[in-house]
Amino acid sequence: MHTTSRTEPTRPAPQAVPPVPSTASVYTFVEDIRAEGADAVLDRVLGRYGCDTLTVAAAYHRARDVTPHGPARVTLRQDGTHVPPPADLFDGLRLRPPVQPGAEREPLRELRRRTAERGAALHGWTVFLHNTTLGLAHPDVAQENCFGDHAAPADLCPANPDVRAYAVALARSVARQGVDAVVSESLHFGSFGHGYHHERSFVPLGPVEEFLLGLCFCSHCVRRADSAGVDCAAARAGAARTVVRLLDGADPLPGALDPGALADAAGESVAAYARTRCDTVTSLAAAVADAVASEGSRLVFLDLTGAVKGYADGLPTGPLAAEEAWRVGVDPAAVGAVVPGYAVLAYAREPHRVAADTAAYRAVLPDTCALRTVLRPGAPDTASAAALAEKTAAVTGPGRADAVDFYHYGLLPFPVLDRIPTALEARG
Repeated sequence: MHTTSRTEPTRPAPQAVPPVPSTASVYTFVEDIRAEGADAVLDRVLGRYGCDTLTVAAAYHRARDVTPHGPARVTLRQDGTHVPPPADLFDGLRLRPPVQPGAEREPLRELRRRTAERGAALHGWTVFLHNTTLGLAHPDVAQENCFGDHAAPADLCPANPDVRAYAVALARSVARQGVDAVVSESLHFGSFGHGYHHERSFVPLGPVEEFLLGLCFCSHCVRRADSAGVDCAAARAGAARTVVRLLDGADPLPGALDPGALADAAGESVAAYARTRCDTVTSLAAAVADAVASEGSRLVFLDLTGAVKGYADGLPTGPLAAEEAWRVGVDPAAVGAVVPGYAVLAYAREPHRVAADTAAYRAVLPDTCALRTVLRPGAPDTASAAALAEKTAAVTGPGRADAVDFYHYGLLPFPVLDRIPTALEARG
Protein backbone atom coordinates (compact mmCIF):
# COMPACT_ATOMS: atom_id res chain seq x y z
CA MET A 1 0.00 0.00 0.00
CA HIS A 2 1.32 3.37 -0.97
CA THR A 3 1.92 5.99 1.70
CA THR A 4 3.06 9.52 1.16
CA SER A 5 6.61 10.42 1.93
CA ARG A 6 5.49 13.69 3.46
CA THR A 7 5.02 13.92 7.18
CA GLU A 8 1.96 15.50 8.69
CA PRO A 9 2.67 19.04 9.83
CA THR A 10 3.44 19.57 13.47
CA ARG A 11 1.29 22.02 15.40
CA PRO A 12 2.94 25.45 15.28
CA ALA A 13 1.36 28.29 17.15
CA PRO A 14 -1.47 29.41 14.85
CA GLN A 15 -1.21 32.91 13.44
CA ALA A 16 -3.45 35.41 15.13
CA VAL A 17 -6.55 35.75 12.97
CA PRO A 18 -8.80 38.69 13.82
CA PRO A 19 -12.39 37.66 14.43
CA VAL A 20 -14.74 38.45 11.58
CA PRO A 21 -18.29 39.54 12.47
CA SER A 22 -20.48 36.75 11.14
CA THR A 23 -23.83 36.07 12.70
CA ALA A 24 -25.91 34.75 9.79
CA SER A 25 -25.18 33.26 6.39
CA VAL A 26 -26.76 31.43 3.49
CA TYR A 27 -25.08 28.41 1.89
CA THR A 28 -24.78 28.62 -1.88
CA PHE A 29 -22.98 27.15 -4.90
CA VAL A 30 -20.62 28.90 -7.30
CA GLU A 31 -23.01 27.74 -10.04
CA ASP A 32 -25.85 29.72 -8.44
CA ILE A 33 -23.78 32.87 -8.54
CA ARG A 34 -22.68 32.35 -12.13
CA ALA A 35 -26.26 31.75 -13.25
CA GLU A 36 -27.89 34.70 -11.49
CA GLY A 37 -24.94 37.08 -11.22
CA ALA A 38 -22.94 37.88 -8.12
CA ASP A 39 -24.65 41.22 -7.50
CA ALA A 40 -28.12 39.69 -7.71
CA VAL A 41 -27.26 36.93 -5.23
CA LEU A 42 -25.49 39.30 -2.85
CA ASP A 43 -28.35 41.79 -3.04
CA ARG A 44 -30.69 39.03 -1.90
CA VAL A 45 -28.52 37.40 0.76
CA LEU A 46 -26.88 40.49 2.26
CA GLY A 47 -29.60 43.01 1.49
CA ARG A 48 -33.06 41.53 1.32
CA TYR A 49 -32.44 38.59 3.69
CA GLY A 50 -30.32 40.55 6.18
CA CYS A 51 -27.38 38.14 6.44
CA ASP A 52 -23.80 39.37 6.93
CA THR A 53 -22.03 36.37 5.37
CA LEU A 54 -22.09 34.28 2.21
CA THR A 55 -21.02 30.64 2.55
CA VAL A 56 -20.06 29.31 -0.89
CA ALA A 57 -19.00 25.80 -1.89
CA ALA A 58 -15.27 25.94 -2.68
CA ALA A 59 -15.10 22.16 -3.17
CA TYR A 60 -18.09 19.86 -3.49
CA HIS A 61 -19.15 16.27 -4.25
CA ARG A 62 -21.29 14.42 -6.79
CA ALA A 63 -24.99 15.13 -6.56
CA ARG A 64 -28.21 15.44 -8.52
CA ASP A 65 -30.18 18.45 -7.34
CA VAL A 66 -33.54 19.94 -8.13
CA THR A 67 -32.66 23.61 -8.63
CA PRO A 68 -35.85 25.71 -8.63
CA HIS A 69 -34.35 28.94 -9.99
CA GLY A 70 -31.24 27.61 -11.69
CA PRO A 71 -30.50 27.63 -15.42
CA ALA A 72 -31.30 23.91 -15.34
CA ARG A 73 -34.20 22.76 -13.21
CA VAL A 74 -32.26 19.57 -12.39
CA THR A 75 -28.51 19.97 -11.94
CA LEU A 76 -25.83 17.27 -11.97
CA ARG A 77 -22.73 18.03 -9.92
CA GLN A 78 -19.31 16.39 -9.97
CA ASP A 79 -16.59 16.04 -7.36
CA GLY A 80 -14.13 18.88 -7.50
CA THR A 81 -12.75 22.18 -6.33
CA HIS A 82 -13.36 25.70 -7.64
CA VAL A 83 -9.82 26.62 -6.56
CA PRO A 84 -6.87 25.90 -8.91
CA PRO A 85 -4.65 23.52 -6.90
CA PRO A 86 -1.46 25.47 -6.07
CA ALA A 87 1.70 23.65 -7.14
CA ASP A 88 3.50 24.39 -3.87
CA LEU A 89 0.72 22.62 -1.95
CA PHE A 90 -0.04 19.61 -4.15
CA ASP A 91 3.15 18.76 -6.06
CA GLY A 92 4.50 15.52 -4.64
CA LEU A 93 1.18 14.51 -3.09
CA ARG A 94 -0.48 11.34 -4.30
CA LEU A 95 -4.01 12.80 -4.15
CA ARG A 96 -5.02 15.89 -6.10
CA PRO A 97 -8.56 17.26 -6.17
CA PRO A 98 -10.59 17.08 -9.37
CA VAL A 99 -11.06 20.61 -10.69
CA GLN A 100 -14.42 22.16 -11.56
CA PRO A 101 -14.92 23.96 -14.89
CA GLY A 102 -14.09 27.63 -14.57
CA ALA A 103 -11.85 27.19 -11.53
CA GLU A 104 -9.04 28.97 -13.37
CA ARG A 105 -11.07 32.19 -13.05
CA GLU A 106 -10.81 31.89 -9.24
CA PRO A 107 -14.45 32.68 -8.44
CA LEU A 108 -13.80 32.80 -4.70
CA ARG A 109 -11.31 35.64 -5.08
CA GLU A 110 -13.87 37.64 -7.01
CA LEU A 111 -16.52 36.92 -4.39
CA ARG A 112 -14.08 37.93 -1.65
CA ARG A 113 -13.65 41.30 -3.36
CA ARG A 114 -17.39 41.82 -3.79
CA THR A 115 -18.32 40.80 -0.23
CA ALA A 116 -15.56 42.98 1.21
CA GLU A 117 -16.95 45.95 -0.69
CA ARG A 118 -20.24 45.34 1.10
CA GLY A 119 -18.65 44.89 4.51
CA ALA A 120 -19.63 41.22 4.58
CA ALA A 121 -17.76 37.99 5.31
CA LEU A 122 -17.12 35.12 2.90
CA HIS A 123 -16.85 31.51 4.04
CA GLY A 124 -15.39 28.77 1.83
CA TRP A 125 -17.49 25.63 2.34
CA THR A 126 -15.21 22.68 1.55
CA VAL A 127 -16.09 19.00 1.24
CA PHE A 128 -12.96 17.10 2.24
CA LEU A 129 -13.24 13.32 2.52
CA HIS A 130 -16.46 12.59 0.61
CA ASN A 131 -15.05 12.20 -2.90
CA THR A 132 -16.12 9.31 -5.12
CA THR A 133 -13.71 10.27 -7.91
CA LEU A 134 -10.65 9.94 -5.68
CA GLY A 135 -11.98 6.83 -3.95
CA LEU A 136 -12.52 5.02 -7.25
CA ALA A 137 -9.13 6.08 -8.62
CA HIS A 138 -7.30 5.10 -5.42
CA PRO A 139 -9.36 2.37 -3.68
CA ASP A 140 -6.80 1.90 -0.90
CA VAL A 141 -7.44 5.40 0.48
CA ALA A 142 -11.15 4.68 0.99
CA GLN A 143 -12.53 3.09 4.14
CA GLU A 144 -12.12 -0.68 4.35
CA ASN A 145 -14.75 -2.78 6.13
CA CYS A 146 -14.26 -5.78 8.39
CA PHE A 147 -14.31 -8.15 5.38
CA GLY A 148 -11.53 -6.28 3.59
CA ASP A 149 -13.90 -4.65 1.09
CA HIS A 150 -13.25 -1.11 -0.12
CA ALA A 151 -16.99 -0.76 -0.63
CA ALA A 152 -17.44 2.92 0.18
CA PRO A 153 -15.41 4.78 -2.45
CA ALA A 154 -17.01 8.09 -1.53
CA ASP A 155 -15.54 7.94 1.98
CA LEU A 156 -11.81 8.59 2.19
CA CYS A 157 -10.27 7.35 5.43
CA PRO A 158 -9.13 10.13 7.78
CA ALA A 159 -6.41 7.87 9.21
CA ASN A 160 -4.70 7.41 5.84
CA PRO A 161 -1.55 9.58 5.56
CA ASP A 162 -2.23 10.39 1.89
CA VAL A 163 -5.73 11.54 2.78
CA ARG A 164 -4.51 13.64 5.68
CA ALA A 165 -1.89 15.35 3.52
CA TYR A 166 -4.56 15.98 0.87
CA ALA A 167 -6.93 17.51 3.45
CA VAL A 168 -4.26 19.90 4.74
CA ALA A 169 -3.34 21.00 1.21
CA LEU A 170 -6.97 21.44 0.16
CA ALA A 171 -7.70 23.50 3.28
CA ARG A 172 -4.73 25.78 2.66
CA SER A 173 -5.70 26.24 -1.00
CA VAL A 174 -9.19 27.43 -0.04
CA ALA A 175 -7.95 29.64 2.80
CA ARG A 176 -5.46 31.22 0.41
CA GLN A 177 -8.38 32.60 -1.62
CA GLY A 178 -8.88 35.15 1.13
CA VAL A 179 -11.97 33.67 2.76
CA ASP A 180 -12.71 34.64 6.34
CA ALA A 181 -13.36 31.03 7.27
CA VAL A 182 -13.06 27.54 5.80
CA VAL A 183 -16.14 25.48 6.64
CA SER A 184 -15.07 21.83 6.65
CA GLU A 185 -17.65 19.24 5.64
CA SER A 186 -16.85 15.49 5.97
CA LEU A 187 -13.61 15.97 7.88
CA HIS A 188 -14.38 12.72 9.73
CA PHE A 189 -15.35 9.11 9.05
CA GLY A 190 -18.23 8.29 6.73
CA SER A 191 -21.13 5.97 7.52
CA PHE A 192 -22.25 2.88 5.62
CA GLY A 193 -25.61 4.35 4.66
CA HIS A 194 -24.08 7.06 2.47
CA GLY A 195 -20.93 5.63 0.94
CA TYR A 196 -21.93 5.41 -2.71
CA HIS A 197 -24.90 6.04 -4.99
CA HIS A 198 -27.89 3.77 -5.63
CA GLU A 199 -27.11 1.74 -2.53
CA ARG A 200 -29.14 -1.47 -2.20
CA SER A 201 -29.57 -3.96 0.60
CA PHE A 202 -32.31 -6.58 0.60
CA VAL A 203 -30.93 -7.73 3.93
CA PRO A 204 -32.60 -5.69 6.69
CA LEU A 205 -29.76 -3.97 8.56
CA GLY A 206 -30.22 -3.04 12.19
CA PRO A 207 -28.39 0.00 13.58
CA VAL A 208 -25.60 -2.12 15.07
CA GLU A 209 -24.97 -4.08 11.88
CA GLU A 210 -25.09 -0.98 9.70
CA PHE A 211 -22.55 0.74 11.93
CA LEU A 212 -20.25 -2.28 11.82
CA LEU A 213 -20.38 -2.44 8.02
CA GLY A 214 -19.14 1.15 7.94
CA LEU A 215 -16.36 0.67 10.51
CA CYS A 216 -12.96 1.10 8.80
CA PHE A 217 -10.30 -1.57 9.35
CA CYS A 218 -7.66 -0.28 6.96
CA SER A 219 -4.05 -0.74 8.02
CA HIS A 220 -3.79 2.88 9.19
CA CYS A 221 -6.86 2.66 11.42
CA VAL A 222 -5.63 -0.68 12.79
CA ARG A 223 -2.19 0.80 13.50
CA ARG A 224 -3.69 3.70 15.42
CA ALA A 225 -5.99 1.43 17.44
CA ASP A 226 -3.17 -1.02 18.13
CA SER A 227 -1.02 1.80 19.52
CA ALA A 228 -3.92 2.57 21.89
CA GLY A 229 -3.83 -1.01 23.19
CA VAL A 230 -6.87 -2.36 21.34
CA ASP A 231 -6.98 -6.01 20.30
CA CYS A 232 -7.62 -5.21 16.64
CA ALA A 233 -7.81 -8.82 15.49
CA ALA A 234 -10.54 -9.50 18.02
CA ALA A 235 -12.33 -6.30 17.02
CA ARG A 236 -12.32 -7.23 13.35
CA ALA A 237 -13.46 -10.76 14.08
CA GLY A 238 -16.24 -9.53 16.36
CA ALA A 239 -17.50 -7.08 13.76
CA ALA A 240 -17.45 -9.71 11.00
CA ARG A 241 -19.13 -12.32 13.17
CA THR A 242 -21.97 -9.96 14.06
CA VAL A 243 -22.60 -8.97 10.45
CA VAL A 244 -22.29 -12.54 9.10
CA ARG A 245 -24.98 -13.65 11.51
CA LEU A 246 -27.34 -11.26 9.74
CA LEU A 247 -26.16 -12.23 6.26
CA ASP A 248 -26.86 -15.86 7.13
CA GLY A 249 -30.53 -15.04 7.67
CA ALA A 250 -30.85 -14.02 11.33
CA ASP A 251 -32.95 -11.04 12.35
CA PRO A 252 -31.26 -7.70 13.05
CA LEU A 253 -30.22 -7.14 16.61
CA PRO A 254 -32.95 -5.28 18.52
CA GLY A 255 -32.55 -1.91 20.15
CA ALA A 256 -30.65 1.27 19.43
CA LEU A 257 -26.94 1.72 18.79
CA ASP A 258 -24.86 2.99 21.67
CA PRO A 259 -21.40 2.05 22.96
CA GLY A 260 -22.84 -0.40 25.48
CA ALA A 261 -25.02 -2.13 22.90
CA LEU A 262 -22.06 -2.31 20.55
CA ALA A 263 -19.93 -4.01 23.19
CA ASP A 264 -22.72 -6.44 24.09
CA ALA A 265 -23.33 -7.37 20.47
CA ALA A 266 -19.83 -7.56 19.02
CA GLY A 267 -17.47 -7.51 21.99
CA GLU A 268 -15.70 -4.89 24.07
CA SER A 269 -12.77 -4.89 21.64
CA VAL A 270 -15.09 -3.52 18.92
CA ALA A 271 -16.34 -0.77 21.20
CA ALA A 272 -12.76 0.10 22.15
CA TYR A 273 -11.74 0.11 18.50
CA ALA A 274 -14.58 2.50 17.63
CA ARG A 275 -13.52 4.86 20.42
CA THR A 276 -10.04 5.28 18.94
CA ARG A 277 -11.53 6.89 15.83
CA CYS A 278 -12.20 10.08 17.77
CA ASP A 279 -8.47 10.68 18.28
CA THR A 280 -7.95 10.22 14.54
CA VAL A 281 -10.54 12.86 13.69
CA THR A 282 -9.46 15.30 16.40
CA SER A 283 -5.82 15.22 15.30
CA LEU A 284 -6.84 15.74 11.67
CA ALA A 285 -9.08 18.67 12.62
CA ALA A 286 -6.17 20.18 14.56
CA ALA A 287 -3.80 19.84 11.59
CA VAL A 288 -6.33 21.37 9.20
CA ALA A 289 -7.15 24.21 11.63
CA ASP A 290 -3.47 25.08 11.91
CA ALA A 291 -3.03 24.91 8.14
CA VAL A 292 -5.95 27.29 7.63
CA ALA A 293 -4.63 29.66 10.29
CA SER A 294 -1.22 29.71 8.57
CA GLU A 295 -2.99 31.19 5.53
CA GLY A 296 -4.71 33.88 7.61
CA SER A 297 -8.15 32.26 7.91
CA ARG A 298 -10.14 30.26 10.46
CA LEU A 299 -11.64 26.76 10.45
CA VAL A 300 -15.30 26.03 11.16
CA PHE A 301 -15.70 22.29 11.72
CA LEU A 302 -19.04 21.11 10.34
CA ASP A 303 -20.52 18.18 12.31
CA LEU A 304 -22.95 16.21 10.11
CA THR A 305 -24.49 14.11 12.89
CA GLY A 306 -27.70 16.12 12.86
CA ALA A 307 -28.11 15.36 9.16
CA VAL A 308 -27.45 11.66 9.72
CA LYS A 309 -30.33 11.67 12.20
CA GLY A 310 -32.85 13.98 10.55
CA TYR A 311 -31.99 14.51 6.89
CA ALA A 312 -34.82 12.52 5.30
CA ASP A 313 -37.83 13.77 7.27
CA GLY A 314 -36.73 16.21 9.95
CA LEU A 315 -37.83 13.77 12.65
CA PRO A 316 -34.71 12.70 14.54
CA THR A 317 -35.33 10.28 17.38
CA GLY A 318 -33.32 9.03 20.32
CA PRO A 319 -30.32 10.78 21.84
CA LEU A 320 -29.29 14.28 20.87
CA ALA A 321 -26.83 14.69 18.01
CA ALA A 322 -23.95 15.68 20.30
CA GLU A 323 -24.30 12.34 22.09
CA GLU A 324 -24.09 10.38 18.84
CA ALA A 325 -21.30 12.20 17.02
CA TRP A 326 -19.00 9.33 18.03
CA ARG A 327 -20.63 7.30 15.26
CA VAL A 328 -18.59 9.25 12.69
CA GLY A 329 -15.55 9.51 14.95
CA VAL A 330 -16.28 12.97 16.35
CA ASP A 331 -15.79 13.98 19.98
CA PRO A 332 -17.30 17.51 20.01
CA ALA A 333 -15.47 18.60 23.15
CA ALA A 334 -12.09 17.42 21.85
CA VAL A 335 -12.59 18.89 18.37
CA GLY A 336 -13.91 22.13 19.84
CA ALA A 337 -10.67 22.49 21.78
CA VAL A 338 -8.58 22.56 18.59
CA VAL A 339 -10.78 24.59 16.21
CA PRO A 340 -12.04 28.18 16.53
CA GLY A 341 -15.49 27.43 15.08
CA TYR A 342 -17.99 24.55 15.11
CA ALA A 343 -21.17 24.21 13.05
CA VAL A 344 -24.03 21.75 13.55
CA LEU A 345 -26.89 20.74 11.30
CA ALA A 346 -30.16 21.09 13.21
CA TYR A 347 -32.37 19.14 10.82
CA ALA A 348 -35.51 18.82 12.89
CA ARG A 349 -39.07 20.09 12.67
CA GLU A 350 -39.65 20.85 16.32
CA PRO A 351 -38.16 23.98 17.92
CA HIS A 352 -37.57 22.14 21.18
CA ARG A 353 -35.42 19.57 19.39
CA VAL A 354 -33.23 22.09 17.56
CA ALA A 355 -32.89 24.04 20.81
CA ALA A 356 -31.87 20.93 22.74
CA ASP A 357 -29.40 19.83 20.07
CA THR A 358 -27.80 23.28 19.95
CA ALA A 359 -27.62 23.59 23.74
CA ALA A 360 -26.03 20.15 24.06
CA TYR A 361 -23.20 21.15 21.74
CA ARG A 362 -22.78 24.52 23.43
CA ALA A 363 -22.48 22.77 26.79
CA VAL A 364 -19.48 20.66 25.72
CA LEU A 365 -17.68 23.14 23.46
CA PRO A 366 -15.14 25.47 25.09
CA ASP A 367 -15.99 29.16 25.31
CA THR A 368 -13.21 29.88 22.81
CA CYS A 369 -15.07 27.93 20.09
CA ALA A 370 -17.86 29.81 18.30
CA LEU A 371 -20.96 27.72 17.56
CA ARG A 372 -23.07 28.01 14.41
CA THR A 373 -26.41 26.22 13.90
CA VAL A 374 -27.54 25.43 10.36
CA LEU A 375 -31.29 25.36 9.65
CA ARG A 376 -33.30 24.36 6.57
CA PRO A 377 -35.91 27.06 5.81
CA GLY A 378 -38.17 24.66 3.90
CA ALA A 379 -39.13 21.03 3.44
CA PRO A 380 -38.95 18.66 5.15
CA ASP A 381 -38.15 20.62 8.31
CA THR A 382 -39.96 23.92 8.09
CA ALA A 383 -43.49 24.62 6.88
CA SER A 384 -43.75 28.40 7.25
CA ALA A 385 -41.98 31.66 8.01
CA ALA A 386 -43.36 31.51 11.55
CA ALA A 387 -41.91 28.03 12.07
CA LEU A 388 -38.48 29.13 10.85
CA ALA A 389 -38.61 32.20 13.10
CA GLU A 390 -39.51 30.03 16.08
CA LYS A 391 -36.60 27.70 15.44
CA THR A 392 -34.18 30.57 14.86
CA ALA A 393 -35.17 32.09 18.19
CA ALA A 394 -34.76 28.68 19.83
CA VAL A 395 -31.18 28.14 18.68
CA THR A 396 -29.75 31.62 19.25
CA GLY A 397 -29.12 33.61 22.40
CA PRO A 398 -27.29 32.92 25.69
CA GLY A 399 -26.18 29.31 26.04
CA ARG A 400 -27.02 28.57 22.41
CA ALA A 401 -25.46 29.35 19.02
CA ASP A 402 -23.42 32.43 18.21
CA ALA A 403 -24.65 32.39 14.61
CA VAL A 404 -27.40 30.86 12.49
CA ASP A 405 -26.97 29.73 8.88
CA PHE A 406 -29.51 28.69 6.26
CA TYR A 407 -29.25 25.81 3.79
CA HIS A 408 -29.50 26.25 0.79
CA TYR A 409 -29.87 29.16 -1.67
CA GLY A 410 -29.89 27.20 -4.93
CA LEU A 411 -32.03 24.32 -3.69
CA LEU A 412 -35.03 26.27 -2.41
CA PRO A 413 -37.74 28.30 -4.19
CA PHE A 414 -37.52 32.05 -3.65
CA PRO A 415 -40.75 32.16 -1.59
CA VAL A 416 -39.12 29.76 0.89
CA LEU A 417 -35.90 31.77 1.04
CA ASP A 418 -38.00 34.86 1.69
CA ARG A 419 -38.71 33.43 5.16
CA ILE A 420 -35.18 34.28 6.27
CA PRO A 421 -35.64 38.00 7.13
CA THR A 422 -38.51 37.23 9.51
CA ALA A 423 -36.42 34.49 11.08
CA LEU A 424 -33.46 36.78 11.71
CA GLU A 425 -35.71 39.34 13.38
CA ALA A 426 -36.62 36.62 15.89
CA ARG A 427 -33.08 35.84 17.02
CA GLY A 428 -32.68 35.38 20.73
